Amino acid sequence: MNILELRGLTKAFGGLVAVSNLDMEVTPCEIHGLIGPNGSGKSTTLNLISGLYKPTAGQVFLGGRDISRVTANLRVFQGMARTFQNIRLFKRLPVLDNVAVGRYCRTATNLIDVLLRLPRQRSDEEETRQSALEALEIVGLAHRAADRPNDLPYGQQRLLEIARALATGPKLLLLDEPAAGMNPTEKQSLLGLIQRLNQEKKLTIVLIEHDMNVVMNACHRITVLNFGQRIAGGTAAEVRRDPAVIEAYLGKRGRAAGAEG
Repeated sequence: MNILELRGLTKAFGGLVAVSNLDMEVTPCEIHGLIGPNGSGKSTTLNLISGLYKPTAGQVFLGGRDISRVTANLRVFQGMARTFQNIRLFKRLPVLDNVAVGRYCRTATNLIDVLLRLPRQRSDEEETRQSALEALEIVGLAHRAADRPNDLPYGQQRLLEIARALATGPKLLLLDEPAAGMNPTEKQSLLGLIQRLNQEKKLTIVLIEHDMNVVMNACHRITVLNFGQRIAGGTAAEVRRDPAVIEAYLGKRGRAAGAEG
C-alpha cells in the first residue's frame, strides 16, 4: 500500500489553475522528489498534501485513507509533518522549546492536569522534553538546546525546523526547499541527514528542492511538474534525460543546443 497517493488533485485560485489533475504515488520508506521550474505548482501541491489548502477536485490518501478534507492539525496527528520554504521559528523561545512545541500533539494532558500539576502532566512534560532532545540530537543541535534560534547560523535554523517536525513522530515528512540559503558544506550535511532519516529511521520523505545535486543524490523517484501538471516521473536517471524535463528547464532553444552539442 502506498503511504501517500494523489488522485486527480486539482487546485484553482479563481481562474488560475495552480495544480491540474495530478496523480502521484509515494511508497513506504521512499524519498520522493517533487521538482519543476518556478511557478510549476510544487508548493501548492505540498500545501494540498499537508492540509493548508483544500483541493478544488481530486483526493489525497494517507496510508490508504482519504484525508482530502481532514484539517492540517489532524494530519499531523495521523503521522504527517512538514517544514516550510520560509523559516518559521519562535524567536523568543529556546531551541529546545521550539522543538518541544512539535511534540505536544502526542500528549494526553488536559487543562485540569496542567492547573493541578497532576502526575500525567509531569510525565507528559518529561517525555516531551526528552523527545525534543532526541530530535535535536538527530540533526546535530543538541548542544544548542538552550540557545535562541536567532543565535544559530541560517543553515542550523533550517535544521531546527526539521527537528521540530521530527518531534511530532511522523511517518511521512514533507520538506519544502530545506537547502535554500545553505552553503555547499551545509547542503552536503543536509543530504546526509535526509539519507539517514530515510535509512535509519525508516521515514518516508517528499522533498521539494531546487538544488539538483541534493535531489538527484537523495531521491529514489522524482515527479516533475510544469504549469501545474505532471510532465514526467521516474528515477533520477530517467528524469534527467527526459525530453519534456529538459525543455521545461531549458526551453526549446536550450534543448536544441544540447542536441547539437
